[in-house]
Formats: sequence, C-alpha cells, structure tokens
Amino acid sequence: MHVTKLNKVQLITGDLEELSALDETVFRALLTERLKGVPMAYILGEREFWDLTLKVTPDTLIPRPDTEVLVEKALTLINCNHLRDVLDLGTGSGAIILALKHTVPEIHATAIDSSRAALEVAMENAARYHLEVNFQQGCWFTPFVEECVAASQEGSDIQYGTKLDALALSEGASAQDQARAQAQAEAGGLPQAARFDLIVSNPPYIEENDPHLSEGDVRFEPRSALVSGKDGLDDIRIIAHEARAFLRHNGYLLLEHGYNQGAAVRALLNELGYHKVETIRDYGQNERVTLGCYRAKV
Repeated sequence: MHVTKLNKVQLITGDLEELSALDETVFRALLTERLKGVPMAYILGEREFWDLTLKVTPDTLIPRPDTEVLVEKALTLINCNHLRDVLDLGTGSGAIILALKHTVPEIHATAIDSSRAALEVAMENAARYHLEVNFQQGCWFTPFVEECVAASQEGSDIQYGTKLDALALSEGASAQDQARAQAQAEAGGLPQAARFDLIVSNPPYIEENDPHLSEGDVRFEPRSALVSGKDGLDDIRIIAHEARAFLRHNGYLLLEHGYNQGAAVRALLNELGYHKVETIRDYGQNERVTLGCYRAKV
C-alpha cells in the first residue's frame, strides 16, 4: 500500500497487476530494511497516534498506544479543572502535545526537546494539522532559564532570580540549595509566561543495563530518549524537582514511566510535596502514568 499508493481494496482487486520496475525496486529495498529489524514506523515514515497520523524518523521515539493513557488523563484534567497553559517536556514527534491541542484547541501549548532534529519533525506534524504550538529547544526547563538570563542582561525589571535559582533543583544540588531554590520559586518571582497549569512528559525511563535495549524496535530508537541512569529515574527526578518552580498553584504534573516504577515515582512526588498523587494503568494493566497536584505555599 505504501509503495503503490493503493488502498487495501484497490490492492486486492488489482492483485494480478504487476508492479512497475521502480515500485518493485522500492518495495525490495524497504523489505530488506524490515528484514534487518527496522521498525515499520521508520520504514513508512509515520505512525498513527490518538486521532493523528504523525511523521516519525530515527530522531524521534515511535509513539505507542500506552502513551494515549497519559493523553486521556491529561484531557480529563484539562476539561474538569479548566487548565489552559500546557507544557510538554521531551516532545519528540510532538505526539502528546499535538493530541491535546487537536482535541482542545483552546489550550496554550508549549513543547520542549533537546534535539533540533526531533523538533523539526514535531513542527512539521503541527503544521500538517494547523496546530499552534510554541516549540523550544533545550533540556527540560532550560529554555526558560536562558530567556531569564537574556532579559536580565537587558535590564528587565522582572525578578528573574527565582527562575535562575530553580536550576538548583536539578540533580546534584545540595539539600540546602534545593530548599532555598524551592522557597524562592514558591515566593512567586517567576513571570506568568513561565507558569503552567499542566506539565506532561514521556521522558527517558529505561535502566541503562536493561536487556530490552537490545531487542525489538528500541534497538533503532534514539538512546538519549530511552535511557536514564542506573534505575531509569534520573530524568524523572529532575523533572519532578524542577516542575514545582514552573507550576501554578494547583497545577498538575503527569509523568509516563516504566511498568515497574510506579511505586518509586509515587514516593518521589509525595516526598516533594505533591498532592493527589496517583498512578494510572495502561491497556496492558501495567502501572504507566503517575501524576500529582502541586500546591504552592502562600
């Protein structure tokens, strides 16, 4: 179907027609790639997700049905709590944020990824469906920090110290620095443009020595989007810590994680002061998405 551009009915009714020489060459080339194990999504260059057909390349993860569980929960929170400013961290092909924006056009959508190549794919997907998303390149929350530095250098009278100090929440900071940064973040010094009602992310969460990395489709996917330290939780810890500086009062954080990480992520969110912490199971009944509501101290 991909090579001939015929639909399934046309392919069946025209089963006695011979392929053109060009089509046969292309078909055999793609078949060779598949025999090497290259995922069908990369061979075809697209994958269906939610109610969208998204372009995917080896620079992006392949969107999977289990991530739709996160989208479902995010939509429930958006509609029930009138959430409007939504941030997607590590957007990849843009699957999550585009599904949300396509379903609820009223949201103000922002998406970040560290890979320029992945962002270009996400922007192309957004353009296909005429969806307005603010795409930025950087590692997790760093684009906002860089904006603060630039504004500070220009003599802005906005208090940017809070946002800069939020970096102290990242992994490796001392407990004292984390406490100071969080206290400042909660004091409300961040400009409203850097505050969100909902932060969603499908970050890397596979253990660095996980044997599944040498099996199936993941062999061909970008390792930086898959692996996150010895226990697979390094990036989730960073996001959970830093998100508190960027969430509005009663804002929500939703994180996708591994099937065996639900208890650890719940414990982390509870430790960091999130409320209403719960875990959602995927279609295979594995714990897959954990969320929490952050109440800023006033």
